[in-house]
Amino acid sequence: MRRLTLTFLLAACTGFGQNVLTIDEAIREAMANNLDLAAAKYNISIAEARQITASLRPNPVLTLSANHLDLLGTGYSASTGAGPNEFQIHTDFILERGRKREARIAAALAQRSQAELEFRDTMRRLILDVENAYVDLQGAREALRLTQDNYRTISALADINAARVRAGDLAAVELKRSQVAALQIQTTVRQAELQVRQARNRLQLVLGRTRPVDTLEVAGDLRRDTTPVDQPTITERARALRPDLLAARQSIVRNRASLRVEIAQGRVDYSVGTEYVHQQAPNAVGNSLGVTFSAPLPIFNRNQGEIVRAQREVDQAGAAVRSLEQRIDAESMDAWQRYSTAKTLLDDIERNMLTAAKEVRDTTEYSYRRGEASLIEFLDAQRAFNDSVLSYNDARANYARSLYLIDAVAGADAVQTK
Repeated sequence: MRRLTLTFLLAACTGFGQNVLTIDEAIREAMANNLDLAAAKYNISIAEARQITASLRPNPVLTLSANHLDLLGTGYSASTGAGPNEFQIHTDFILERGRKREARIAAALAQRSQAELEFRDTMRRLILDVENAYVDLQGAREALRLTQDNYRTISALADINAARVRAGDLAAVELKRSQVAALQIQTTVRQAELQVRQARNRLQLVLGRTRPVDTLEVAGDLRRDTTPVDQPTITERARALRPDLLAARQSIVRNRASLRVEIAQGRVDYSVGTEYVHQQAPNAVGNSLGVTFSAPLPIFNRNQGEIVRAQREVDQAGAAVRSLEQRIDAESMDAWQRYSTAKTLLDDIERNMLTAAKEVRDTTEYSYRRGEASLIEFLDAQRAFNDSVLSYNDARANYARSLYLIDAVAGADAVQTK
């Protein structure tokens, strides 16, 4: 199946709304309109904003002060000791230690990478939802087509029976039976039409359409890959490509970067200041320059608690990765078993059941038209054929779903849309 590039998937969606959709067109429309995916994309922008914040340096501090002011306005009073007037301009610069800024930038970069991987995982799950909804509509269309064919066949027989009754060649009760059978199948057609409408609405909901249309159709046949699939390959690809697993692993990197930030926070920062002092008395003016240095004494708080917390988060992220790996292994096994069962069932139906049921139905219909078989025998043969075709269509749909599930479990969709 052809896949799409991430740039194309996230491009502005224009021209949608046509009545016939291919699977790729459905995926593109969902990528453009799905609100959950749009919300997940904002996490990347948020991470980019945090990256900007992490790269910023501390602002210098400017302090302006006026001291020893003589309230009498003389500038200096020997009797009161007030003055001389003193004006100060003081600036402080924080010197970060422990490579705090580099640690913050590394943590922000790791957070952004994790947000991108989580976005890809949201995309992977959305693609699977679209594919399943698409298969549901394809299966519903196949079921409707079968019931419509049955209705046309029984209606044609009812018309023939009506002519035979008028000619006196058939009992009226036989006509009634065929007409009742036609009405029953007509009811089945209505139910199949309802299933199609429901499947169409589910697909349009996944596509993010705010104004569903009743004329939407799907193009192409149900997916039917012939390349064999083995379970070890699925597991290997999933461990290497699954974006949720990659995001979990990236969380370890992010938490380690956060640990380095907390360790750096335990290193005290120095403050270096410069000071200009202007003193003014009635008969004298003085200017002076000073330099200050200050640093907190790390006697009690050395950021011990946050360092321990960050270390525990690293351990927690590691445990989460191991748990997710086990779950992915189980999902890979389940996906392969579904694929294997669906393929075996589909092959068996095609090889053993479908052809035989069609031959019995066709033979019985021919015999009924010649008056050699009863209507009950024909309806039984028709019912057996219908059950066989329905089983066949269900097997085809389940096989297609299993193929899409393998892509999702192995992370193939997310990688090929990167």
